Amino acid sequence: MSDARPLKLGFIPLNDAAAMIVAQEKGFFAAEGLAVTLSREVSWATIRDKVAVGALDGAHMLAPLALAMTSGASGLDPTPLVAPLALGLNGPAITLASRLAAAAGPGTGAEGLARLIARRRAEDASRITLAVVFPFSAHNYLLRDWLAAAGVDPDRDIRLTVAPPSRMTELLSGGVIEGFCATEPWNAVAVAAGAGVLAVRGSQLWPRMPDKVFAVTEAWASAHTETLQALSRAMIRGAAWADEPGNRGDLAALLAQPGYVGADAELIAASLPDIVFHAEGANAPLPVHAGWLLAQMARWGHIAASTDIPDLAGRVYRPDLYDAAARALGLPAAALSDTLEGDGEGRRFGLTAALRYAADAPMSRLPRT
Repeated sequence: MSDARPLKLGFIPLNDAAAMIVAQEKGFFAAEGLAVTLSREVSWATIRDKVAVGALDGAHMLAPLALAMTSGASGLDPTPLVAPLALGLNGPAITLASRLAAAAGPGTGAEGLARLIARRRAEDASRITLAVVFPFSAHNYLLRDWLAAAGVDPDRDIRLTVAPPSRMTELLSGGVIEGFCATEPWNAVAVAAGAGVLAVRGSQLWPRMPDKVFAVTEAWASAHTETLQALSRAMIRGAAWADEPGNRGDLAALLAQPGYVGADAELIAASLPDIVFHAEGANAPLPVHAGWLLAQMARWGHIAASTDIPDLAGRVYRPDLYDAAARALGLPAAALSDTLEGDGEGRRFGLTAALRYAADAPMSRLPRT
């Protein structure tokens, strides 16, 4: 039997909080006998701190942050977390300020931006400022990889800063930043406001891109095994509902509520098609996804080179916990693999290649396998 006590789960106002929000609003948590309060948090640092001290029972969380908290790289003492559920795939995109995109020349690719950065450096002008949502985020690593592929060193050639996703349009319009990488709908909001131009979607660079997970502490998971299963079942049902094409209009209206994402429903609806909430095993926390993210973290010096990546990936990403919840719902178990889907031509990256990439090619793209 799951806990009768109220549970408090944190989230950031983003489209990929949908599984949690739908589970609440459609009664899937209640159907599992759970009393849940959803807490809209202001930043990923707040999510980190509240999960660490137990002020939140669990949270919608950046996958690299869950890995960093477990390893002790996040700025706090190690707080081991487990992720029984991925909250979908894709969602992030890179948006450039309209004025910056125009100055970079035709197209919005990284190559044009690289030429502009080189011109600014030659003129001894100020560096371009780009924002990500948190240092330990898929957004940071996606943006870095995109820039590095064009020969831009993100630690030297530009200024990287951190801002909450919902503030990106304001900062872009005010000239505080000149581009950002965040999860939708905030790219769509910036474009609709005339402040930005969509440069590239994350799914174009890393198809079926891992991003967020549902995470709890290891200690909480051990003490509340049945409750964790009930939460997982409810959120899997929420993700499946969100993925149904016929529900997308209702989903956009639900997310648009001020207590949730709080953006215009039409803009949310326009930003939903790229996100996979549930289909084709999108909720399974695959250790190969964690391994790929850890390889990126090692690439940029955000975790120690000596980190045992397979061990850490398997400790945090728990497909066994997902499988138990999926079986109870009559769904297939996680399709475990040692490969990660690559580019749009259907190539795939092996985990071994990903680790080699992190160690041996810090400023080049992942070798194709």
